[in-house]
Amino acid sequence: MPVDQYTDPFEEQLSVALREAGGAFDSPAALAAAGRARGDRMRLRRRTAIAGGAASLALVGVGGALLVPWGGRPASQPSSVAASGSGSAKPVYSPDDMVRTLRQLLPEGEFSRTDARGTGEDRPPLAVGVFDDGKGEGSVSVGLGRIPADGGEINPSTAVMPCPEEEQSSLDSCRTELLPDGSAITVYQGYEYPDHRENLRSWGADLVTPAGHRVSVTEWNAAAEKGKPVSRPEPPLTTGQLKTLAAASEWRRIADAIPGEEKKPVSPSGSSARPAEMAGWLILRKLSLLLPKDLETVRNGSQETGYGYFVVDDGKGASLVQVNVQPNMSDVADQLYGSGDETLADGTRVSVKQGPGEKGGAGVVMWTVDTLRKDGLRVVVSAFNAAEQGQSATRAKPALTIEQLRAIALSARWTATED
Repeated sequence: MPVDQYTDPFEEQLSVALREAGGAFDSPAALAAAGRARGDRMRLRRRTAIAGGAASLALVGVGGALLVPWGGRPASQPSSVAASGSGSAKPVYSPDDMVRTLRQLLPEGEFSRTDARGTGEDRPPLAVGVFDDGKGEGSVSVGLGRIPADGGEINPSTAVMPCPEEEQSSLDSCRTELLPDGSAITVYQGYEYPDHRENLRSWGADLVTPAGHRVSVTEWNAAAEKGKPVSRPEPPLTTGQLKTLAAASEWRRIADAIPGEEKKPVSPSGSSARPAEMAGWLILRKLSLLLPKDLETVRNGSQETGYGYFVVDDGKGASLVQVNVQPNMSDVADQLYGSGDETLADGTRVSVKQGPGEKGGAGVVMWTVDTLRKDGLRVVVSAFNAAEQGQSATRAKPALTIEQLRAIALSARWTATED
């Protein structure tokens, strides 16, 4: 089960909004062109708990240390050390270290068909595998990351994914609590699909520490997130075991070793060789400052990079607003924009579309402003007359006008190094 072939536990999850990432793009051909331009886009993605299903949530490890020796080496001790030019060193955790750590932290049982990424790779650390406690196989994954503090303090209570309102959720259970060290954790039980088909359950936990560690634990009652039959009534780990696994101190040590995490660029203009993708948390922050002030925020969420959304309400019903931010898209501009689209004086290309939603929700309409700057930065803003594309319309039209969507997409905030 190679990591690059395994369905990323942060991708296409129950949150319809996250499953709609990229839904603002024009066509499958345009998406394919964008994918080729971006290259390998698999990465850890935070999943959210919102209406429509159990979303897996980005987590952070806290709690007591559990050190289990392998040949005299504790579970979380790195297999190698990368030295810097200044003489300081940062440990490097290999994919095998990730798998061994997860295996040692799981309850008694067999952990097989594993694969992983370590801290020495371009993408965040991840471990996945099949766990069998004697009652049937279940898939388990752990993903790690860091939340940049940017000189300020991280508030775990606001950074952790919130439980949805009861009337907006099809989760069986969801609870967010504060831990003694100031960390916040959300543990939930729900389903892979909003309609509960196949009875494929998705359970997980989301934990954020004051230091900005992020750990995501997700499990299913099948040998894979998708494509495998249900093999047991429920996933193998209880909510208490999910909490304990996410809180293990080993994950924090490994997350601390992610190279350059605290110095990642917050602008999509990144390196001169290839612009870096904008972090999801930064997209949310920028979007929150650009939304009209008279809108009430119902909920929000993001992927690790490139995508964020808000569900807002102006008193006339919930409305999904989503933003995709992609750098380095100039080479596919002609496939994304036509002769009838607008070109501004500074060279920015603008396409406006109004039509039905793309995911079959009854009466859903989708309004989109798609922009591409001369430096290759693409910002696509869409609004819907529903809280989720796959559900029925909740209002006559989206909460934002085309003019407001256009102002958001063309805002200088998307290219500013500060919010």
